[in-house]
Amino acid sequence: MNSKYSKRKFLVLIVLLCTTALSFATTAPNWNGAQWIWQQEDSPSNTWMSFRKTVTVNDIPETVDAHIAVDSKFWLWINGEMVLFEGGLSRGPSQAGEWNRKAKITPANSWYETVNIQPYLKKGKNTIAILVWYWGRESHKGTHIDSGKGGLLFSSEIGNQHVVSDKSWNVLQHTGYNNTIAPASKAIIQYSVMFNSNNALNDWTEKAWYMPAFNDAKWAKASEKGALGVAPWYNVEPNTVPHLINHGLQNYENHNALQFPFVSDGKVIKVKLPFNKQITPYLEVEANAGDSIFITTDNRLNRINATYITKVGTQKFESYSWMNGNEVRYTIPKGVKVKALKYRWMSVGEMAGTFKVDDPFYDRLWWMGNNTLFVCARDNFMDCPDRERALWIGDVADQTGYLFYAMDNAGRQLLKKAIIQTTAFSENGVLGALGPLRVRELVSQSLQFIAQSIWPYYLNTGDKETLEKAYPFVYDYLALFPMQKNGLPEYRKKKSPDSWDWVDWGVKKTEDKQPIQMAFYYLALSKAKEMAIVLGKTEHVKWYTNRMEAMKPAYQKAYWKNGYYSTKPEQLKDDRANAIAIVSGIAMPEYYDQIVDNVLIPNRFSSPHFEWIAEEAMCIAGRHKASLARMKAQYQSQVDKKSMSTLYEMFPRGGSYNHAWNGSNKILSKYIAGVYPTQPAWSEFAVKPTLVHLKSIEKTIPTVKGNIHLKMNKTKTTYQLQLESPVTTTAIIGIPKSGKQIAIIEINGKLIWKKGKQKAQLSGVSYVDQDEMFVTFKVTSGDWNIKATYK
Repeated sequence: MNSKYSKRKFLVLIVLLCTTALSFATTAPNWNGAQWIWQQEDSPSNTWMSFRKTVTVNDIPETVDAHIAVDSKFWLWINGEMVLFEGGLSRGPSQAGEWNRKAKITPANSWYETVNIQPYLKKGKNTIAILVWYWGRESHKGTHIDSGKGGLLFSSEIGNQHVVSDKSWNVLQHTGYNNTIAPASKAIIQYSVMFNSNNALNDWTEKAWYMPAFNDAKWAKASEKGALGVAPWYNVEPNTVPHLINHGLQNYENHNALQFPFVSDGKVIKVKLPFNKQITPYLEVEANAGDSIFITTDNRLNRINATYITKVGTQKFESYSWMNGNEVRYTIPKGVKVKALKYRWMSVGEMAGTFKVDDPFYDRLWWMGNNTLFVCARDNFMDCPDRERALWIGDVADQTGYLFYAMDNAGRQLLKKAIIQTTAFSENGVLGALGPLRVRELVSQSLQFIAQSIWPYYLNTGDKETLEKAYPFVYDYLALFPMQKNGLPEYRKKKSPDSWDWVDWGVKKTEDKQPIQMAFYYLALSKAKEMAIVLGKTEHVKWYTNRMEAMKPAYQKAYWKNGYYSTKPEQLKDDRANAIAIVSGIAMPEYYDQIVDNVLIPNRFSSPHFEWIAEEAMCIAGRHKASLARMKAQYQSQVDKKSMSTLYEMFPRGGSYNHAWNGSNKILSKYIAGVYPTQPAWSEFAVKPTLVHLKSIEKTIPTVKGNIHLKMNKTKTTYQLQLESPVTTTAIIGIPKSGKQIAIIEINGKLIWKKGKQKAQLSGVSYVDQDEMFVTFKVTSGDWNIKATYK
C-alpha cells in the first residue's frame, strides 16, 4: 500500500472521530488501569461470555458514564435492570497498521460506547453484569474486522471511584449457548442461536446470573489480556452513531387471534409483524424438559434462526441474534402451553420523516420504501438484512437520496460512518465499493458515492469537517482517470486488483456501460467542484472546470444518436445511460423531451438501483407526470401485494425482498412535494411542489435545524400551504401556477398579491419572482398559511 494513503487514512479517522466524540460523550473516558479481559482461553467463534462486578457506591453523582468496548456485541445490566440492549458495532473504524492483503491481516481499531448508568445506581452495593457475544469470523462481503479474540474493556468514574475492567471481575462462558453451531450463511457474520435452558444460568428469572443475588463465587476471575492499545484491539474510538432505539417487547399483529394461553398442536405458528422489521423474538411457555422450539422468519434468502430447548415449568426466552421478516414462525412441540409470543424491535433512530398523500398507491409506495430504508440500517447501511448485510456504497448512495427525508440524527451519523470507513479504507487512490474488508472497485458506484452520498451529506448537514477529511480521497480517485484526445476520460475497467465491471442488475443486453460511466464521472466532477469551492481549493476548481468543459461537447459528439448510445442505437436504447446523462448535467437540455419520449417512457430496462435515476431525469426534464406514471408501472405489482411491506431488489420481483436501493421516495419528496435544501444544513430550503394529479400532501422532514412540517391542498380553484419551519431557516416558497393564472395570494390572512403584482408588505415575507411554473416568495422561520386562488 502506498504509505501516503495509509498515513492519511489514520489521520482522517483519529482527528475526525475524536472531535465528534465530544458531542456524544458527557465525560471523557479514563482508560488508566483498564485491561481487556476475557476468560483464560482465547475464545472460539460464537462465544457468549458473562461478566460480573460488584462495586460499593457511597454517593451517586449527577452524571455517571460507562465507556465500554467489545468484540463484538454486548448487553448491559445494572442491579438486574437492563441498561443497554445490544451495544457495540462491527469492528473496523480505522487502521492501526498496514494492510497485508496476501496474509489477510487487517489490523483495526475498536469502537467504544458511552452509556449513562447513573439512573440505575443506588447507594451501597451495585452489580454490573455484561454479556458479550464474540463472533470470531469475517465475511468476504462483511463490514466487520475480526480481532481474533473476544474481549471487554470497561471504564467508569463513579464519583471518586474509578471502576475498570481487570482481574477483579468474575467471568464465565455462558453455559446456555451452544457455540458449535454452523454460521447462518457464508455471507452473514452473525450466527443463529441455540440455547439450552437446562444448562443456562437462570436467565430471564429472578435468580438470573445478572441479578444482584446471584452467587458467582464459583466463577473464574477474569484474565487480563492487555491495556488500551494492545493488539489485536489496538486503539478505541467513540461510536458516533446513537444507540439503537429499544421499542420494548410488543405483541404481534395477530396477537388477539391466538387467544393466549393455548396449547400448541405442533403446527407452525405464524405471527405477523406490522412491517418488515429487525427484531429479536420472545416467548413464554410452560413445558417439559427437552422440548425443542424453533423460531425463524419468512425471509427468502439467508435466515437467522433460533432454537430453544426447554426446561421443566414456566420459562421465558429471547434470542439476541436479530432477524427480520414480515412474519415470525414458531415451531412449538405438541402439548407445550404457550403463554406469550412477542418481539422486540430495535431501530436506528426513529421513523421521524412522514409522507401522506391522497393517492393510495404513492402513499403505500412511500411507506414501503421507508420500511426498506430502516430494515437496511443497523451497524451500517447495508444492501439487505438477509443476504450479506454489507456496506455497498452504491446502495448507500441510493439510500442517501431519501434518508434525509426519513431519518433523524442517527441516520445522518450512520451515513457519516459510511463516508469515513469508505475513504479511510481506500487503497492507492481507489474508493472501494465494498468495505472495509475488500477494496473492491465498482467504478460507477464509487463515482456515484462521491456525487450522491458525500456531497449530499454536506449539503444536508453542513458538516464541513467531515467534508474536509473525505475530500482528498475524492480528488485522488477522480485523478485516476486519464483524459483522452477526444475530450473524454479513459473508460476505467479492471484497473485495480479487485474490480468488477458492473453497472446494474437490470436487462444486461441493453446495458450501455461507456456513456453511463462517463456521465457518472461528469456528475462526480461537478459535485467535487462544489466541495472544492466550499473548501477553498482554487486550483482544484479550475481542474474540475477544465475537465467538465472538455467532456460536455465530447460526450455529445461521441454518443448522441437521437438518444445517448455508444453503439447499436436500435439495440442500446438504454434508459439507464440516458437517465444519468440528464441527471449528471452532461446532456443538452434541448434533447430532454426527445430522451423522455423515445427512451425513458417506452424502455424500462433498469433495476431499482437505476430506476429512481430514470424517474429523477424525467422530473429534471419537467416531465413529472411521466415520471409518476413510470414509477407506478414499475412498482405496481409490489404495491398491490398486500403481504409485502418492503421493496424487492429486482423488477418485478427477485433477489432480496428488502433491498436498499429503492429510491422513489426521493422523487416523491424532492420533486412532487418539492422540498429540498438550497443552502447547507437546511439554512435555506425550497418548497416548490408540482403535485401533478395529487390533491393533498402532508409531510414532515427531520432536518439538522429541526422538523419541517407542511400540508398542501389543491382544488380546481385554490392551492393552500401550511408550513412550520424551524428557527434560523429561510424558506423559498414556490406557489404553483398549475397551468393557470393566479388571481390572488394571501399569506397569514393578508392579501399580498393580486393581478400579477405585490399588493402589500408583510413582515418576514419578501417577493422573489415568477416564471411559467411558480410565483415565488421568501419567508423567514415560523408558521405560515399561504392560499392562492386561481382565475
